[in-house]
Amino acid sequence: MAYSVENRATRLLERTRLVDGHNDLPYVIWRHRDARGDARVWDLAREHPEHDTDIPKLRAGQVATQIFTAFIPTAENDPLRARLEVIDVMLQMEQAWPEAFHPVLEPRDIARARKAGKIGLLKAVEGLVGVDNLAHLRLFHAMGIRLVTLCHNETLPFIDSATDVPGKQPLNEFGRAIIGEMERLGLIIDLAHVSPLSQHAVMDVATGPVIISHANAHALCPHPRNAPDDVMRRIADGGGMVMATFVPVFLSPEVYSAMRPAMDRFGKALPDMNRTAYQETKRSAFAHFGTRDGVQWLCDHLDHMKNLIGAEAIGIGSDLYGGPKPPGLEDASTFPRIFAELIRRKWKTRELEMLAGGNFERVWRALHRSDIRLAG
Repeated sequence: MAYSVENRATRLLERTRLVDGHNDLPYVIWRHRDARGDARVWDLAREHPEHDTDIPKLRAGQVATQIFTAFIPTAENDPLRARLEVIDVMLQMEQAWPEAFHPVLEPRDIARARKAGKIGLLKAVEGLVGVDNLAHLRLFHAMGIRLVTLCHNETLPFIDSATDVPGKQPLNEFGRAIIGEMERLGLIIDLAHVSPLSQHAVMDVATGPVIISHANAHALCPHPRNAPDDVMRRIADGGGMVMATFVPVFLSPEVYSAMRPAMDRFGKALPDMNRTAYQETKRSAFAHFGTRDGVQWLCDHLDHMKNLIGAEAIGIGSDLYGGPKPPGLEDASTFPRIFAELIRRKWKTRELEMLAGGNFERVWRALHRSDIRLAG
């Protein structure tokens, strides 16, 4: 019996475990004017046409495990307190919808979640703003955090951001101590947002694999957040992986070029009064995608990554957060479209299985520390 590529993609995701590397919904709930951090008020169980992630969309997208992140802006006045509140949103999600979410604290939990018919929820922290003591990492781990993105759009005292001016050195002594403690705890080191020089500096001291959870190929789109070929090669050589993302300005050089004036005008720390104008500018920039939708652009980046570092070193990290998305990648239900397009491009079944989640599970198994007491 002949199946359409769409049916083949659906069947493949039914028998594999799709891991999405990055989603900022907990921060969206924390900032929401009505919910104000109460996940029950926001209600993940109902469909939210105005947002890109909820339980129905995750199920429609056949997401086996979602990495949700506790993002906090670098300019937050009390970042550690705010971080705790966003981590609490993720804990609420597990507790309020136990029939939908399964806590993921170790690699085997990804398979356990799928077997139970639930969505695995792997908790992450994005940006270590306010962290000035290694104890904070240990507390994050005790709260169930298993992945840490070292910085966001701004340079921190210990590490440089790709979208900010560099500090005194790419990675200082405290930064090296952070890497050592993360490896001791078995936390996944995420180099998204980190400058290329700092990415190399981290890999100079890391003893195990590292990842980039949400970035595309700089060779195809020269946004400073995208990963240069030499960085991707070194990550792959060390057993790590790079996860391609949906972010419009990371996909198309034309969209990036159209957005640069607004990015320069509004800056990284976007004031609320400018947010609407910025989002409207972003939507208008989508015209520069032309006749090709976001799925095709994303698959171009995946093709480049596969040819450069191999199918065993890549994944997908959507970076869904509620803002404008490229056509074809509007929300969490769209993952099967990516796999259908890659089937059209003659990707092998084994390559698609590794992309979906096999590579992430392999990397995490290499880092996992069973001798560290797990939270929960």
